[in-house]
Amino acid sequence: MTLLQVISLSKDFAGLHALESVSFSAERGKILGIIGPNGAGKTTLFNIISGIYLPTAGEILFQGKKILRMKAHRISHLGIGRTFQIVRPLNNLDVETNVLVAYGHRIYPSLWKSVRACRQREALQEVRGIMERTGLKAYSGTLAGNLPLGFKKRLEIARALALQPKLLLLDEPSGGLRYEESFQLMELIRMLRDQGIGILLIEHNMQVVMDLCERIVVLDHGIKIAEGVPEEIRSNPQVIEAYLGRETQHA
Repeated sequence: MTLLQVISLSKDFAGLHALESVSFSAERGKILGIIGPNGAGKTTLFNIISGIYLPTAGEILFQGKKILRMKAHRISHLGIGRTFQIVRPLNNLDVETNVLVAYGHRIYPSLWKSVRACRQREALQEVRGIMERTGLKAYSGTLAGNLPLGFKKRLEIARALALQPKLLLLDEPSGGLRYEESFQLMELIRMLRDQGIGILLIEHNMQVVMDLCERIVVLDHGIKIAEGVPEEIRSNPQVIEAYLGRETQHA
């Protein structure tokens, strides 16, 4: 089932072409990777999908419905959740409250109203279930600012899950993590996929991309230069030149 259709999407910033006629689709229960060198337009793409930027041209459909020009909170309520490359927890609140705030934000736009209104048995049960799914149960009373980076990444995902997304946009989920932490996070992402959530993943760690994604879209200077399964992307000459080759040269 197709969840997201990106159709001929373009974005200009003062004459700079950040994206140029980019098209692809994301499916329910599938992991689609978005890769490319720095400046390729990956985060700009996420910002447009999640309602932060308006495109210069193009269209986006989510479950067949046009979502361009919708406010970010409306897009999230439709079922698109997002994490950020730089984690942004509420550092002075504990883990459980962080997830409760996200849970309540589906209904109440005010931060403190969402906390008060959702400290009810049903809400707490759902939030604690999310923390268990994401490996955060033992840290429920820990201040978010005191978590190790790997668990802050999990908290980002838990807060996105509290919005009950059908599609999850993950921006550099393994960034800054050790190998073991990355491996454990990959297992969590696979579990979410197996539960029927569509995953759209920006990632620089090529081992993570190749091991995790069913399909991959490659951007270079805002243009889609390739799309296919990992084996096709790994051997694509344009990709090797534009992305993999550059990584090798800097190694």
